[in-house]
Amino acid sequence: MDLETGTDPKRLLIGAAVATLIVGTAGIMLGRTVLAPSPASTEAGPSGEAEEEGHVEGLVEMDAKRAASAGIVTETAQAGSLGAEILAQGVVAPTPDGEAILTARADGAVVRIAKGLGDAVAAGETIAWLESRDAAAIAAERSSAAARVALARSTFERERRLYEAKVTARQDFEAARAALAEAEAEMRRSQSAASASKVSGDGRTLAVTSLIAGRITKSDARLGAYVSAGTELFRVADPRRIQINASVLPADARRVSPGDRAVVELVGGETVGATVRSATPSLDPESKVATLVLVPDSGAQLTPGQGLRVRITPRNAVATSSIGLPDEAVQSVEGRDVVFVKTAKGFQATNVTVGQRSAGRVEIVAGLKPGSVVATRGAFLLKAELGKGEAEH
Repeated sequence: MDLETGTDPKRLLIGAAVATLIVGTAGIMLGRTVLAPSPASTEAGPSGEAEEEGHVEGLVEMDAKRAASAGIVTETAQAGSLGAEILAQGVVAPTPDGEAILTARADGAVVRIAKGLGDAVAAGETIAWLESRDAAAIAAERSSAAARVALARSTFERERRLYEAKVTARQDFEAARAALAEAEAEMRRSQSAASASKVSGDGRTLAVTSLIAGRITKSDARLGAYVSAGTELFRVADPRRIQINASVLPADARRVSPGDRAVVELVGGETVGATVRSATPSLDPESKVATLVLVPDSGAQLTPGQGLRVRITPRNAVATSSIGLPDEAVQSVEGRDVVFVKTAKGFQATNVTVGQRSAGRVEIVAGLKPGSVVATRGAFLLKAELGKGEAEH
């Protein structure tokens, strides 16, 4: 014990040790309280890890409705190199039985028009009427023929009864029968002429009727106008009866056979399938090209006169594993060429190896299988979505 201060050194040491122990315990408790994870962060941790685990690299999640609203167009990849494809410019035209030209059957004035440009008509429906002197003459001839038949039939019946009663000779009976046959033949001729000219019952007008069902694509008839026989008044086309006339070089025409498949490229990147039906045996005298006639697949929305491009793949082409796609289908992502393949959840970026490029087409030599559905138009939008998604993750 220190006599001057009255303190015991042992007690001082014991007190200092106790104080150190208390401060250390308090520091540990404080550290546990401050550094311990909050309940919110503890709950969010597992879900965040699950979200990261569920992310598929290169996948752009997008349903069909959203893809359609974004203007994304897809195409089924088909085997065939660019060298095997035949590119040709074509035009949509009506088939031989898909368009009708309606003309005036006789001279006359247009007195009534029932249908106009773009209107739908049925087969046999009357579109316009002509007032014509020829109609009156045809109707009069038909009436005269009917009267002659009635007289000849009456004479024949009378001669038949007299002949059976042994009153007149057989010669008179045969003459009456021949006269009846001649009158009936004349009546059939006049009736056919009236029917072909579409003469009305009163014999004043001629009807202009449609030969097929469709829509009026051309209308040159004017109310009150006087037209001559054979003048074109209307044209009617059936939009379901169409074909595609494609112009190709003679060397390419020899490679194509009926039944070969083709792809029709429309404005906007959409495509329609078609089949080669025939080829012209001679060349056009001015352009020196052959014409291939293709039949589009059912459901194709094409309009006569519409210009388009056709890609034809001959069946006898050399077999190849490469695939031809539109140039815009291939996008560059981090220095790699990729295409976006449609999946159940959206579009998957797939690395591909690109070959030659020609006429807006690109050849895929590796990385893509035939039959895969690939985004063509709008692929750059998927590239942008992929960049945003990867940045978020």
